[in-house]
Amino acid sequence: MNTPNRIRTGLFALAAGIIATTFGTPSVSEAQTLNASGASFPAPLYQRWFIEYNKANPDIKINYQSIGSGSGVKQFMQGLTDFGASDAAMKPKDIEKVEGGVTLLPMTAGAIVVSYNLPGVTESIKLPKDVYPKIFLGEIKKWDDPAIAKANPGVKIPGLPITVAYRADGSGTTFNFTNHLAAISPEFKEKVGAGKKVDWPAGVGGKGNEGVAALIKQTPGTIGYIEYGYAQHLKIPTASLQNRDGKFVAPTPESAAATLANIKLPENLIAFDFNPEGEASYPIVTFTWWLCHPKNKDGKGAIIKKLADWCLTEGQKMSTELGYIPLPPDVVAKVKAAADKLQ
Repeated sequence: MNTPNRIRTGLFALAAGIIATTFGTPSVSEAQTLNASGASFPAPLYQRWFIEYNKANPDIKINYQSIGSGSGVKQFMQGLTDFGASDAAMKPKDIEKVEGGVTLLPMTAGAIVVSYNLPGVTESIKLPKDVYPKIFLGEIKKWDDPAIAKANPGVKIPGLPITVAYRADGSGTTFNFTNHLAAISPEFKEKVGAGKKVDWPAGVGGKGNEGVAALIKQTPGTIGYIEYGYAQHLKIPTASLQNRDGKFVAPTPESAAATLANIKLPENLIAFDFNPEGEASYPIVTFTWWLCHPKNKDGKGAIIKKLADWCLTEGQKMSTELGYIPLPPDVVAKVKAAADKLQ
C-alpha cells in the first residue's frame, strides 16, 4: 500500500473509533521508546511523523495516544507520558504543579472547520458570523432557516432539522472553537462560555475529532466542528465562515496561513487570536503544542530534542498534504531554540 492510501486508511480507522496509534515492539528498551498522549486535532500528522521518523531511526519508537488535549495534559502532569500534546497549551496554574516546569513547543497549526452533512447540496454553505453561533446555541433549528437562506441565494437547502455534534471529551479543539464563538457572540459568551469542555445547549457528543467527524458523516442534517484535515481526507463539506472583516472565507491552506502570519509568538511560545483581522484570513486557526519537561530522565531529553528537530524540518514538509499549516520560518527558529534547551 502506498503512503497516501495508508494515510487515508489510518484516518478512516480513526473515524471508526480506533483512537490509539502505537508503534514498536515489547523488545525495544524503555530508553528507546517515547510514550505520549493528548490532542486528536494533530493526530493524523503526528501518526505520519512518527511512522516516518521510525523508518529513519529504527531504534526509536513513539507510542501516541489520541485521547484529547484535556486527558493528555492530565497524563503529562501525572508523569504517565514522556511528553504531552494540547491545542490549548497549558494554564500557568497547571505548569506550576509540574516539577521542573514545562517547555511548550508549538509543532504545527491548523484550521478548525464547521462541517456539515446536507445531501444534495454541492455548494459550500456560507455562514454569517451572527448565524453560526446561534446554530451551536440551538436557536437556529432547521437548515432552511431564513438567516441561512439569505446568505446563500440560489442554493437549494433542504428543510432538515439541525443536529449539532460537539466534543464530549476535554478538548483543545473545543477550547479554540468556543473561544472564537465567545469572541464574536456576546450571547454565546454569556450562555455557554469557553473552555476545553462546556455544557452545550443542544446536540450530541463524540469523542475526539474522529468521533465528531463520524457523527457528521453518518447523520444527514448534522453540523459540527473538527480539524480541517479530518474534513479534507474524509470528504466532509466545510462551511465558508464570515470573518472579522465581513468576508466569507473557505478553509484552505492559504487562508489559514494568512491568519497564522498575523499571530506573533511571545517568549513563552503561547499565542491565540480568536477573532483575527485580515480580509483573506480564515477566522479559526490555532497552533498546537507539545508539552515537554525541561529536564528528562534516562536520556529521553536528547531523544525528544532530536525528534522535535526532525518534525520542525522534515516533518513540516508533510503538513499541507494532511491539511495542516507549515510553521513560518521565524516560528520554526523560535521553537527549535526552545527545543535545543531540553535535557
